Amino acid sequence: MFGRFIRGGLSGFKWALCGVGALSLTVLALLATPLQRPPELQSISRARGMVDLSTLPAVERYQARDGSWLGFRHYGARGVPAGRVAIVIHGSSGSSGGTIHALSQALAARGVETFALDIRGHGVSGTRGDIGYVGQLEDDLADFVAELRKANPSAPITLVGHSSGGGFALRIASSPVQNLFERAVLLAPYLGYDAPTTRPNSGGWAKADVPRILALTALRAIGVNCCDALPVLAFAVPSNSEQRLTTTYTDRLMRNFAVRDYRRDFAAVTKPFTIISGADDELMFADKYAEVVRGAAVAVDVKLIDGIDHMGIVASSKAAAIVADDVATRGAAGS
Repeated sequence: MFGRFIRGGLSGFKWALCGVGALSLTVLALLATPLQRPPELQSISRARGMVDLSTLPAVERYQARDGSWLGFRHYGARGVPAGRVAIVIHGSSGSSGGTIHALSQALAARGVETFALDIRGHGVSGTRGDIGYVGQLEDDLADFVAELRKANPSAPITLVGHSSGGGFALRIASSPVQNLFERAVLLAPYLGYDAPTTRPNSGGWAKADVPRILALTALRAIGVNCCDALPVLAFAVPSNSEQRLTTTYTDRLMRNFAVRDYRRDFAAVTKPFTIISGADDELMFADKYAEVVRGAAVAVDVKLIDGIDHMGIVASSKAAAIVADDVATRGAAGS
């Protein structure tokens, strides 16, 4: 009997080892799948040519809590001061020195002191396409606000984010650091792959390595976090654009520069916010934004601008003026 028990135990152990081996091979195969960049999306590339970048302010830097020096551009308020500050967050692949420049200029011209950030992993901030850990972007933003407050201790701050930056702004607006900001303005926000507002593959802009993402998710579920520096998301940028654009995201950057879950995030927001999108957005279903905000804990204004596409919401003078007026005039009470 004892011998049968031993043989049964060894057999079970053998099958357990086989199972672990099979799982390991499966995970390794999934992790090894190559990330394919989608073809260049011409509507995004054309928009960059609409913006005069000759007037870009110089990059300045602040020190984050990990000792890294991260980049931003400062646009001093012009004309009649609005008494407000805006922090502008670019979209996926971008930086403070890209298309978002047109919006930053419009905000400053409307009297809003404006700071456009290079989110870590983009532009001159950190390692291109990567971060150190999920949650680091929140830490970086809190560090920037602390630095800003040394010179401007009391002006209300509006957080403005475009596309993935809009999703990140929602993440912030529903997080423990939300009280750093008076309100948020989300411009054509990316609310996640499963949001009704998101077109398949974001209209051709992004291609995810789904098998790799699933493998990494499975590893995290069993407490293994060894591989979140692997690239999992590629963008439809022009060839040979690596010097000015971020072409891929690692798993941890993809997860951090985004909403957690748009339904839970909307339910956790306590400050007013506005969504503004172009009615002709080719990456998002703009007419669905009014639907997804119904679960928000606060009243949300949704505005659609006719004749404006995804990048036009920050690149066109018409849209930038509308956004700048909203930021300059809307108070904490939404008035």
